[in-house]
Amino acid sequence: MDIEQLRQLLRELGSHLDSLQKEKWNRSLPFEEGLFDRWERAKSLKFGENTSIYQNSLIFGDVKVGKDTWIGPFTILDGSGGLLIGDNCSISSGVQIYTHDTVDKRISNGKAPIIRAQTKIGNSCYIGPMTVIGKGVTIGNNSIVGTHSFVNKDIPAYSIAVGTPARVIGKVEIDGEGNVKHVYFEKKTKNERED
Repeated sequence: MDIEQLRQLLRELGSHLDSLQKEKWNRSLPFEEGLFDRWERAKSLKFGENTSIYQNSLIFGDVKVGKDTWIGPFTILDGSGGLLIGDNCSISSGVQIYTHDTVDKRISNGKAPIIRAQTKIGNSCYIGPMTVIGKGVTIGNNSIVGTHSFVNKDIPAYSIAVGTPARVIGKVEIDGEGNVKHVYFEKKTKNERED
């Protein structure tokens, strides 16, 4: 078989896989997402039951993920300092979670060490698209982190946090029936703010 025949076979396979994705999920994904199973990949990484992770997600080091968690496409999970993600989380597209940085090493001409610290995401958390979570951060259970946030300090459980750097702007309330309420703190006027 020559290279052109192989390319033709791959194109046909890609077209067939794309048709299956459209039929089953009403979506069109890159070739590798049709070829490989997200749940099987999660199993091979020893993540929890019913967890899925896209093929184009990058995983480094010691990453532990609980059950029923969805890890979206184009994510980076850096476990070089130890990363724990709980059960029933959504880690949205483009999220980057770090457990190390090389800032001091680079600015010291390589004399300072790489700094590592464990990062933890609690159970039932929603991390919005394109969010970056820095090393050593803990995000408490049942928290929401908004899109495009940069989290560089701990977020308490049942919090709503947004921004760069992320700050807590509200809280999550869940009643015994599972009904969720997002409660936002009142915004202070310029004259009310404390310096």
